[in-house]
Amino acid sequence: MPDPRFLQIHFLAPYTAALLNRDDAGLAKRLPYGGHLRTRVSSQCLKRHWRLADDPHALDRIDGADAAFRSREIVERKVFGDWSEGVAGDTIAAIREVLLKAVYGDKGADKKSRQTLLLGEVEVAYLTQAAQDMVAQSNGDPKQAKDVAAEWFKTHKANLKAMGEGSKLPGGLVGALFGRMVTSDPRANIDAAVHVAHAFTVHAEEAESDYFIAADDLAREEDTGADTIQETELTSGLFYGYVVVDLPALIGNLGGDRRLAGEVLHNLVYLVAEVSPGAKLGSTAPYSRASFLLLEAGDRQPRSLAEAFRAPVAPDTAQAVAALADHLAALDGVYATAEDRRVMTLVNRDLPGTARGTLAELAQFAGGLPTAVPMPA
Repeated sequence: MPDPRFLQIHFLAPYTAALLNRDDAGLAKRLPYGGHLRTRVSSQCLKRHWRLADDPHALDRIDGADAAFRSREIVERKVFGDWSEGVAGDTIAAIREVLLKAVYGDKGADKKSRQTLLLGEVEVAYLTQAAQDMVAQSNGDPKQAKDVAAEWFKTHKANLKAMGEGSKLPGGLVGALFGRMVTSDPRANIDAAVHVAHAFTVHAEEAESDYFIAADDLAREEDTGADTIQETELTSGLFYGYVVVDLPALIGNLGGDRRLAGEVLHNLVYLVAEVSPGAKLGSTAPYSRASFLLLEAGDRQPRSLAEAFRAPVAPDTAQAVAALADHLAALDGVYATAEDRRVMTLVNRDLPGTARGTLAELAQFAGGLPTAVPMPA
């Protein structure tokens, strides 16, 4: 096997009578592909469920995984905590105004205009310490607090990057994996090491409009008993999903910690296979697991296998795996990129150059890759 630079993860996951990801009209998200509409689950939806999963393999259960917070209210809700309750309101207001501007830019005062920002635990701690220092220097005088805050702002204006200096995870583990864009300070941006495609059905969309009522248990006999009449869309489908991990970028974002990178990859494989991106939990129970999972490690530019489904296939796992296997064989025949492959599948179909295994074995394979990754000089 060539030295691994990329890990590619392909999966097939079935869902029945669900509404996994909605658009602004409350309908299932869709994608036109191959002349047919497909049901779609956005990459943002997938990443959110993976990073917030309450699971034995959750990212926040990894030793050394610093937390991160994504919000428009980090300053109000995380920086000014219990410690600020005994401080004069005018003093806190003067310092808070400056920190909001430092973190969110010129529009920081207006919550609705702020960018939803990801800050790591170490950055929140930095801001908290700065706020406490300014309170101490103000000696309980709101006017002095304003002057102290203004002076602090002169030296820290638009410099989020300084908050994370000395930490290998300035944006937390989430920032190291999925990246961060900070419009108020591009120097604080983090390039994503994990790239996630939108998942889509391998067949044409299967959808229906579900008519339902809210029944009144105490309705009189002459009443219909229906207090509310509504409709919602439900879809079923077999989804193809695709994830790429840039291994040197991941290790770099984790401060060179290959052990941590290995644990992240190990858990990520479990999350991709086992965590459902479901909404409407109470009425659809949208829980499923991947029926097919293919890992590929190699040194060449990644390539999706979505082309296997440009012509829709039947909504059947065996036929989808067959189409994917045929497309993979065709690619191997002309490109010969020699990726090291592992597959977990519920159907009995061989894939070219692929060793079969359990989910645990695939996760172990992924977790061992960072030790062999060459880093740029």
